[in-house]
Amino acid sequence: MQAVLTVDLDAVAANWRLLRDRAAPGRVAGVVKADAYGLGAAAVGRALVAAGCRDFFVAHLAEGMALRAAIGPGPSIAVLNGFAPGRDEDAGLLPVLNGLGDVAAWAAAAAVAGRQLPVLLHVDTGMARLGLPPAELEALAADPTRLTGLALQAVMTHLACADAPEHPLNAEQSARFAAIRARLPAAPASFANSSGLFLGPGFASDLARPGCALYGINPTPGRPNPMRQAVTLAAPVLQVREVPAGTPVGYGAGWAAPRPSRIATVAAGYADGYLRSLSGRAVGMVRGRPAPLVGRVSMDLITFDVTDLPALQPGEMVQLIGPGNTPDEVAERAGTIGYEILTGLGGRYRRDYRAA
Repeated sequence: MQAVLTVDLDAVAANWRLLRDRAAPGRVAGVVKADAYGLGAAAVGRALVAAGCRDFFVAHLAEGMALRAAIGPGPSIAVLNGFAPGRDEDAGLLPVLNGLGDVAAWAAAAAVAGRQLPVLLHVDTGMARLGLPPAELEALAADPTRLTGLALQAVMTHLACADAPEHPLNAEQSARFAAIRARLPAAPASFANSSGLFLGPGFASDLARPGCALYGINPTPGRPNPMRQAVTLAAPVLQVREVPAGTPVGYGAGWAAPRPSRIATVAAGYADGYLRSLSGRAVGMVRGRPAPLVGRVSMDLITFDVTDLPALQPGEMVQLIGPGNTPDEVAERAGTIGYEILTGLGGRYRRDYRAA
């Protein structure tokens, strides 16, 4: 018996259309790095193309190659971590240039090729992570001929605090980005991420880059989630047993039954991305009713107290993620974020893609 991860591709497409409408007249890309946040970049990519998406972002070159094979020619695919010239094997991938070394390498490649090469330029406005830092930006602004031979498809930056609308760094990054773009050759702006699309007109993009919101994670924490849920994870009951009061359950004997109890053992664990930090905190939904997770999450198994629920039989499914138990809610119980819940989903689940 195997756990099943169900991905609602219609929900993913509907989320993209909602974000597209918010961003109009700018374009909206689909960020499908980390295997579309754990949901399957090939299936998600094809669904987004069918919905009208023509721009994609991945993190690594290998992700871009795999996505190109899945969606075919036409849509643009940008690689956020960049790659060296000549490494895309004619897949038509766009490198994101994150430093002056990248700029120099691609300008040299353009000179050898005798033609302009399309690229994106990433500038750092407050993340101190990737992108040209202030000193390199000054050098580039002072000598824009460094960009000779490069066809800028976009100048991009990344918001650090978009999910906290009142954070002062948001306005600072907006001002810095505007000032930087004024000193560089004209090119479309790529600014807003999922949460950035909800910050207002000061964060408008010619090319927005939502990721988590496509997959149902709330881009507006603390407010109602405007996105449709796209993920359901259910795992089968392997065994149900009656235990007397005082019986310890699981590794470390950290939980003992406070009363005569009925315990359901379910086929999922931290090897499947069901985090160990959910021990004693999570719930599973059984026929629409919550059952508390008891004992520790182990590698392949978890246990739920189903004493107060109608009798279960082996083979019945317990919902680990889904209605009433969203990725954001699971993440809150685990002390993390919905991104980690989705991107950690393991390869042992059977994936079931649903579309109209």
